[in-house]
Amino acid sequence: MTPEQFIAKWKNASLNESQAAQEHFIDLCRLLGEPTPGEADPGGEWFCFEKGATMTTGGEGWADVWKRGHFGWEYKGKKKSLDDALDQLKRYALALENPPLLIVCNLDHFRIVTNWTNAVSHRHDLTLEDLREPTKLRLLKWAFSEPERLRPGLTRRTVTEIAAGKFAALARDLRAKGHAPDMVAHFINRLIFCMFAEDIGLLPGTMFTRMLEAAKRQPAQFEPMARQLFDAMRTGGMVGFETIAWFNGGLFDDDLALVLSRPEIELALDAAAMDWSEIDPSVMGTLFERGLDPDKRSQLGAHYTDREKIMQIIEPVIARPLRAEWEAVRAKIADAMSRAKAAADASEKLTKEAQLLPIPTSRMEHAKATGSMKAALTRNSRTITRERNRADTLFRGFLERLRTFKVLDPACGSGNFLYLALQTLKDLELQAMIEAEALGLPREFPGVGPEQLLGIEINPYAAELARVSVWIGEIQWMQRHGFSVSKNPILRPLDTIACRDALFDVDGSDADWPVAEAIVGNPPFLGGKLLRDGLGDSYVDRMFATFRGRVPAEADLVCYWFAKAGEQVEVGGAGAVGMVATNSIRGGANRKVLDRIATTQRLYEAWADEAWVVDGASVRVSLVAFTTKAGMPCSGARLNGEEVEEIYSDLTARRAGRGVDLTKASRLPENGGIAFMGDTKGGAFDIPGDLARPWLRMPANPNGRYNADVLRPWANGLDVTRRPRDMWIIDFGWEMNETEAAFFEEPYRYASSHVRPARVARQAKGYAKAWWRHERPRPEMWRALEGCERAAVTPRVAKHRLFAWHAPMVVPDSQLIVIARSDDTTFGILQSRIHEMWALRLGTSLEDRPRYTPSTTFETFPFPEGLTPNISSADYRNDPRARRIADAARRLNEWREAWLNPTDLVVRVPEVVPGYPDRILPVDEAAAKELRKRTLTNLYNQRPAWLDNAHRALDEAVAAAYGWPADLDEEEVLRRLLELNRQRAAAQE
Repeated sequence: MTPEQFIAKWKNASLNESQAAQEHFIDLCRLLGEPTPGEADPGGEWFCFEKGATMTTGGEGWADVWKRGHFGWEYKGKKKSLDDALDQLKRYALALENPPLLIVCNLDHFRIVTNWTNAVSHRHDLTLEDLREPTKLRLLKWAFSEPERLRPGLTRRTVTEIAAGKFAALARDLRAKGHAPDMVAHFINRLIFCMFAEDIGLLPGTMFTRMLEAAKRQPAQFEPMARQLFDAMRTGGMVGFETIAWFNGGLFDDDLALVLSRPEIELALDAAAMDWSEIDPSVMGTLFERGLDPDKRSQLGAHYTDREKIMQIIEPVIARPLRAEWEAVRAKIADAMSRAKAAADASEKLTKEAQLLPIPTSRMEHAKATGSMKAALTRNSRTITRERNRADTLFRGFLERLRTFKVLDPACGSGNFLYLALQTLKDLELQAMIEAEALGLPREFPGVGPEQLLGIEINPYAAELARVSVWIGEIQWMQRHGFSVSKNPILRPLDTIACRDALFDVDGSDADWPVAEAIVGNPPFLGGKLLRDGLGDSYVDRMFATFRGRVPAEADLVCYWFAKAGEQVEVGGAGAVGMVATNSIRGGANRKVLDRIATTQRLYEAWADEAWVVDGASVRVSLVAFTTKAGMPCSGARLNGEEVEEIYSDLTARRAGRGVDLTKASRLPENGGIAFMGDTKGGAFDIPGDLARPWLRMPANPNGRYNADVLRPWANGLDVTRRPRDMWIIDFGWEMNETEAAFFEEPYRYASSHVRPARVARQAKGYAKAWWRHERPRPEMWRALEGCERAAVTPRVAKHRLFAWHAPMVVPDSQLIVIARSDDTTFGILQSRIHEMWALRLGTSLEDRPRYTPSTTFETFPFPEGLTPNISSADYRNDPRARRIADAARRLNEWREAWLNPTDLVVRVPEVVPGYPDRILPVDEAAAKELRKRTLTNLYNQRPAWLDNAHRALDEAVAAAYGWPADLDEEEVLRRLLELNRQRAAAQE
């Protein structure tokens, strides 16, 4: 069929919708060269007319045509409203598997509306006459065969980012005029919502844009005009001759408006030209918060979290259990409706049979037959009523369950989690209503609403943004699915999103959280060592006192939210929790909170190590969901997207009967007092060698002592993983008073200038008042190192778990872990694959780099029997196991050193102070360039064959010391190590 033939046939057709729809579509298939539904899919499984009409319960048909993954298509009669057709199709989109295209047609006109998730919706309108144009006809062809070619290039997030950028300049101008940031934010929120309301038709006739255009000509009129509009939106009223709906909701609680200059009005007009109907509430809050109030960009809780990541929590905590509940309820409804239908069919059959019976010969026989039939009909009628009532009660009970389901985000920030939680509940409600309708029950108007969302947010601006995000999301959902927006008011008050502290009430007591079935969110990330800097001494002291015994004092801030959420579940105040944490929650002090949760409740969904974005920076996080021991109506547990039998508190799991719960490992006394974190300097005590050496050459000070007594080489993790940086440190020890320190004139003068100001300022935060001393000089470490000719060190955080030898006169920074042992045997065991496996599982990580700690990774590790750290190396000098390990470790270290510092590239220069390690310098510039590439990190990234062979020999020697084969897999090694750990811990109790 040609376009001319198609147009001629249908231009004058007067058939109604039911008469014309299928023939019109078949003709269109012929025109486009596409198979018809019957030709392409005779079974009607993925391409059919009257989608839904074949259901056994007699559905009315959800779409006139449906093609999976392509479109849902609704016909209307000539000159009928395409808007009404589209609204009808939207209401059934979920039942049609959310097709990417929604197409409506009234025989004369076609409308194609794109429906991709999280993409800006685009509309294409065509008339019959347009089909003569190949470019127009191609749009319909693509709908049938290549729908992806109609996907809009602009995502909703991109639109939101552009909008945020436009308003950032306006906000900066207003703040520069001296307006308070909160006032600017509140005013900007009003502008944002007015633009959104205008583009979705809640403000009549582009009123807001027309107001800006008028104000552009007379800038002085902007403020009074905006006040008049905001006042009308507050209560409903008139602006000129136009009626304004009642908005309210708190956003328009007064008529506050700020004066705008002509350039500022032009900025607002530029923003108003965008399509605000497609703004994405799941990112809007945070993007605008960053753009409008840069001073609060790093405020706790103000994180941007993308939609897909949030759904990794919303799905298992809210969607999956409620879907499981609905599946169970729907099965019961189907059973009840089936029983009612069977009774109705029986009555119909009985009535027909009665009509065919011969006329009774006597009154008695007639009465008997009639009575029997009436009794059967009565029984069937009662069955129909009872079963329909049962189905209706089940359905309404589930709807009530959804409509009273509360979701709490106790650190809601800009509302990202709450917005998506609401979308999820509304989608579930619509799905239930559509499927219940297909079973024969009447559909209802959606009842799930924003009042079911509970939030706690300490930042007033973020709390308001959360409300705006939820309001916009609610309105968008209703319109996207073809429902009218609620009225009187349009914005229902959202006092359920409270602006307050989540940990403490106003009187300083432990804060009560509102009761909710689900707790979700992204609590603030702040490391345990940064609490006082970030929160202040008084707050932290109160926090430690209130949560003593519930959260270790060294734990990250996020753990306090996990502890409180876990307590809500314990007392029955919440059914499930899903929150984001730094991935360090898997170990150390942080894991103590998860240990309790795993003991008293059940971890059922987790992502152990996920990429995340906080204030534009990429970090690594863990997503954790837990529930009561009894669980929820969705069985099983999942770790990193895979089904598992049990999730341990370190976010590893048991699968198919295999798994090692290393959270049961104990610290072993035999390993105590050996491993230490290095010196925490707490100030700018470090200096370059070029400054240190002239001081070292100076004559004796007035006290007769040389500067070498307080100047020492200094090393941190970078000096191990990269090249030594030639850094020194001023170190007055842990006992020297200020009078004694002042005798060392140059070092003291430098420290007084570079360290003292910052340390004095921090005294109020609880730091040592002796500003000239290091914050934590670790005297216990120095005592353990006495008599050691060298010590093993490893970076606290590094890509590869590397150990190196360290000269004991060099001050190790806190980014190094120091092992106070000098023997090659201990060094070899620590550098082995067996210890590395243990350290990686027992340690935490910073971003994607494993962390090593004296407590969890060293003190829990069971060394081979007879080679433990509490035994002097002299005692096992003749043990063949120790000699084999020592030889392999010595060779590995010698070969590494030869690669790092080849004799033809370096020269060793004695240090100015006798006894200190020689300086290793390049012989020339070419050598310096080559040496910059020679780092332990680069070596282990390349892992050449000789290095691999050296490690294999070491690993075999260490495995033999345990009496194990060298080729055990990781799980078996860890299982045996845990067994050793528990045996030794039990023996020492």
